[in-house]
Amino acid sequence: MQINLPTWLTLFRVALLPVMVLVFYLPFHGHNITAAIVFVLAAVTDWLDGFLARRMNLTSAFGAFLDPVADKLMVAVTLFLLVESHPEGWSSIVMAVTAAVIVGREISISALREWMAEVGMRATVKVAFIGKLKTVMQIVALVVLIVQHEKEATALRLYHIGEALLVLAGVLTIWSGLYYLHAAWPTLRGDAPRRPGAPGDG
Repeated sequence: MQINLPTWLTLFRVALLPVMVLVFYLPFHGHNITAAIVFVLAAVTDWLDGFLARRMNLTSAFGAFLDPVADKLMVAVTLFLLVESHPEGWSSIVMAVTAAVIVGREISISALREWMAEVGMRATVKVAFIGKLKTVMQIVALVVLIVQHEKEATALRLYHIGEALLVLAGVLTIWSGLYYLHAAWPTLRGDAPRRPGAPGDG
């Protein structure tokens, strides 16, 4: 199997995850800024590999499989880091619930897309604008929270802004999830035609 440039970028994004985790915990000055830079670099490769795949017509089955996996790993790992390092109290509960909503939605919609692909209806749950807006909001929130996760007194206000943005991203996550579920509902109910031989036929 020949690996093209977009897929190499996706693999590089996956390789950045343990680097970000290590830097996040290392006790050196500016480790939070460095971890945020690694996260931003991973986010940039997410955009770049898709752009190159479309522009240079370098799509592949392996790349199509790996890209969404890398995206979800990047978000899930970052959320786990932030929840683990979050202070106690109601704020920590809000952070944990928001993280659970985001990760749960990603798992659910991934399963929905996989099933829709099996029945030949993948286009029904293609990425919508609300999903893209959710992704941008999520990335901005996570970058702010990574930078400010030590929560120095002078940066506490910015940290709370990051929390608010993440909660907003969680709301958009639910909204976009309901959008995809609504689009797929006729097929889930059995009202839409499915390709012959699809799971559940017969």
